[in-house]
Amino acid sequence: MSYLFTSESVSEGHPDKVADQISDALLDHFLAFDPESKVACETLVTTGQVVLAGEVKSNTYLDVQNIARDVINKIGYTKGEYQFSGDSCGVISLIHEQSQDINQGVDRGDKEQQGAGDQGMMFGYATKETSNYMPLALDISHKILQVLAELRRENKQISYLRPDAKSQVTIEYSDDNVPQRIDTIVVSTQHDAFDASDDIMLTKIKKDIIEILIPKVKERLPENIQNLFDNQIEYHINPTGKFVIGGPHGDTGLTGRKIIVDTYGGKGAHGGGAFSGKDPSKVDRSAAYAARHIAKNLVAAGVADEILVQVSYAIGVVKPTSIYIDSYGTSNVDFTDGQVAKIVEKLFDMRPFAIEERLKLRNPIYLESAAYGHMGKEPKVVKKVFESPYNGRVEKEVELFTWEKLDMVDKVKEAFKL
Repeated sequence: MSYLFTSESVSEGHPDKVADQISDALLDHFLAFDPESKVACETLVTTGQVVLAGEVKSNTYLDVQNIARDVINKIGYTKGEYQFSGDSCGVISLIHEQSQDINQGVDRGDKEQQGAGDQGMMFGYATKETSNYMPLALDISHKILQVLAELRRENKQISYLRPDAKSQVTIEYSDDNVPQRIDTIVVSTQHDAFDASDDIMLTKIKKDIIEILIPKVKERLPENIQNLFDNQIEYHINPTGKFVIGGPHGDTGLTGRKIIVDTYGGKGAHGGGAFSGKDPSKVDRSAAYAARHIAKNLVAAGVADEILVQVSYAIGVVKPTSIYIDSYGTSNVDFTDGQVAKIVEKLFDMRPFAIEERLKLRNPIYLESAAYGHMGKEPKVVKKVFESPYNGRVEKEVELFTWEKLDMVDKVKEAFKL
């Protein structure tokens, strides 16, 4: 009998994602001017206010207020009627120095002996059901909101959109875990107030989402995924009705509150640690990226059709306390999952400093990851410019999403005789 599986995504204008983007923008600026910065920055956003808190050890000083305002304006919160605007909101900074008790377990004279910034377990996941090795329901959910944001910025075909939005996609699977069709699509988008009645407003929004947005989303998908869209899809468009009040005015936003959206949409597993605002000495972030890198390369090499990687650490300890592999019975090699884990341990150095070096994580690369998922995006090289009244101007060429590179496939194939 078939079954249903659902994943959701949220837009860059969702309050929690606004907070994530501010935290990662601050992190990027710290790393741009001092790559050795240790940062754990949290953000709270609410009606007309931004509160920054956290711990930082850095040789640089930033104008955190201007950085936060710039992020908010770029997202699209630029109008007074939103009750939250980059130009008018208050920004309170409560950032202070990192605890020496924590720092002594991380910083070492020999960088290779750098200890993990915290205890905990981190997960990476990959599946061959999409070309980017991501779960299908989440991949489509992200794309819906990315295209919706493009339409909002274009302001032509749909002229009433505001920044806050959520999506959700339910996929029907066969018993052998093959996607059969899209069962349900949910889209809730913030919008300007309409002069017309609520019924006319909702009819217009639903028509535009189904007839303008969804075809544009389909265009970005391969043919086999396009075929999953049929005329039996159940749509729920702004199911609560009017959605004029939104963003940080409608709901308070906090850094790290969308960790499932950030990762695999409920597929695989999650260790509970958030990413945004944390420098790579925090294994919550760096080891989760490294575990994704392992899982993706294993699946791409043909070791299994679906793989979960777990790695765990003790604070201040260099080597992981464990590496675990689950292939969900989809293995294509004559090794047990335990044996696969032993081979992975030899192929991928999972010491914190080795991860930072391999994935080039001490670069200002994080703002781009703070909306529409940290996993599944295309690796690319970009030039980024950072300006500060205290530190001048820095231009850096950096590589984004290094953990998505398929640069270990040949070594994996060799190790597993594929």
